[in-house]
Amino acid sequence: MLLSRRTRWPTHVEQPLVRPPAAASGVVLTFIGHSTFLIQTPGGNLITDPVYVDRAGPWSLFGPRRVRRPAVAFDDLPQIDVVLLSHNHYDHCDLRTLRTLARRFDPVAIAPLGNARLLRKARFKRIAELDWWQATAATSSIAVTATPAHHFSARTPFDRNRALWSGFMIAVAGRRIYFAGDTAYAPIFRDIRERLGTPDVSLIPIGAYAPRWFMRSVHMNPEEAVQAHVELESRESIAMHFGTFQLTTEGIDEPLRALERARQDRQIAEASFRALQFGESARWP
Repeated sequence: MLLSRRTRWPTHVEQPLVRPPAAASGVVLTFIGHSTFLIQTPGGNLITDPVYVDRAGPWSLFGPRRVRRPAVAFDDLPQIDVVLLSHNHYDHCDLRTLRTLARRFDPVAIAPLGNARLLRKARFKRIAELDWWQATAATSSIAVTATPAHHFSARTPFDRNRALWSGFMIAVAGRRIYFAGDTAYAPIFRDIRERLGTPDVSLIPIGAYAPRWFMRSVHMNPEEAVQAHVELESRESIAMHFGTFQLTTEGIDEPLRALERARQDRQIAEASFRALQFGESARWP
């Protein structure tokens, strides 16, 4: 079996801080980094897989070090009403960040089955645990449905797959926003569209995919991400899960180059599946 040579990432990429725009009458989505997005809506504000620490690992002391700081300072976040947690891996689930969110904003936390214990440890008072296809009213104006994903969970060597993993479909302000969480390619995306409707925007992972013999069952590569976009029939897709933590062997910019090649191969316009700059916002009136 051939081993893949690890491409060295820079130890630091300068990342200016930005302030999120004031939300108006529509949906505003801001890319903070990795799988963390701020989603501002008329029905309340959400944050996905919030990680604001330097290392993705136990006690924030071990594991991969982030090369870009979060593009929005924690103190510049607006009121957070809903925290979406897709699974318990350290690059998606950081207890220190979650505790700070719970203390400052008292949001509702939504996660797949088996993750309530972690969220209680982070001192959340309102928690919704969902199985795939289950839905909950996050607020009076925001409905969230847990969606299937092809992945796994673990925070120690002894708790593998003791908790579920998922994506989420968010229904708010007449829009459907799909957050894929962490997933390999699998025949799930047509089912998501058929059951829950065509997403107006999908947040789809494109990075941490090499070598394929090892990562194929865990993460999509950009070609598979484009296929997921096609099967979802998403009106627009935005890339995530790249350029923040070196989790695998591909170079820091290779996911973006591969996404461009995959779009060209499928004759998909850049505006249909794009990557936001870190700190960049997109609006849907």
